[in-house]
Amino acid sequence: MGGHHDDQKKPFDLADPHLPKWIEAAAFASGDYPHREPYDEKDFEKELEALQVELVKLQTDAIATGKRIVVVFEGRDAAGKGSVIGAVRQYMSPRRTRVVALPKPSEIEAGQWYFQRYVGHLPSRGEIVMFDRSWYNRGGVERVMGFCTVEQSELFLKEAPRFEDMLIDEGVVLVKYWLDVGREMQLSRFHDRRHDPLKVWKISPIDEAAVTLYDAYGRARDRMIEATHTDRAPWTVALGNDKRRLKLSILRHFLGLFDYPGKDRAAIGTIDEKVLARGATLLRGR
Repeated sequence: MGGHHDDQKKPFDLADPHLPKWIEAAAFASGDYPHREPYDEKDFEKELEALQVELVKLQTDAIATGKRIVVVFEGRDAAGKGSVIGAVRQYMSPRRTRVVALPKPSEIEAGQWYFQRYVGHLPSRGEIVMFDRSWYNRGGVERVMGFCTVEQSELFLKEAPRFEDMLIDEGVVLVKYWLDVGREMQLSRFHDRRHDPLKVWKISPIDEAAVTLYDAYGRARDRMIEATHTDRAPWTVALGNDKRRLKLSILRHFLGLFDYPGKDRAAIGTIDEKVLARGATLLRGR
């Protein structure tokens, strides 16, 4: 389905500066997104600020108690990972909050134990580390794009829960998010990246290939979650068609995982279970 429409047989062309009307019309509701309108902007800004106050409290406690927190953000290209990470880190101490977004492995790294390049980026006492893509590259983009063999990917899926158990046994708090987005919304965001001079750096050959690989990425995602969703390191899935709801839901979920002095449960509020849930329940048919 890489971009055809019943009324318009012309394929979606990322290089065309005009976004096709059928994509624009279908984007928000794509993938059976459960809401019809974006979240109110004023409500969003007020609620986001209250959640960010709670994040500062959490970080203060993490520093005081020596917590080591790892947050893995995975998902489809253009699903909103960068936006959520930006909302989390906006008022956090840059000395104690790190974002890890690794390039493709060097020749030396390619010859190492697969997890080795990630270990050096794990947190020390009092640190929060957010992985903007992570070791799960081997379950997703590497598998779909043929950068590793299916056998290598399957071995990774077997080893990942053991690796994560080691981190948890060591006292690391591990939180894993998968962000999904409907097909037409993804195409709309790719198009925006391609033609906005402030965002063009975000578009990559991988993104351009993803235009026609939506279903292949969905199959890899399903296999990955099936193999690596465990009681100790569960996946939390969030739907990213509306970035406001996405940010609020993930921040609410994340804060709900911790106890810290002065926690304001009313400010954290309740999660929209239509757009965020544990495991793969929201992904059926997507």
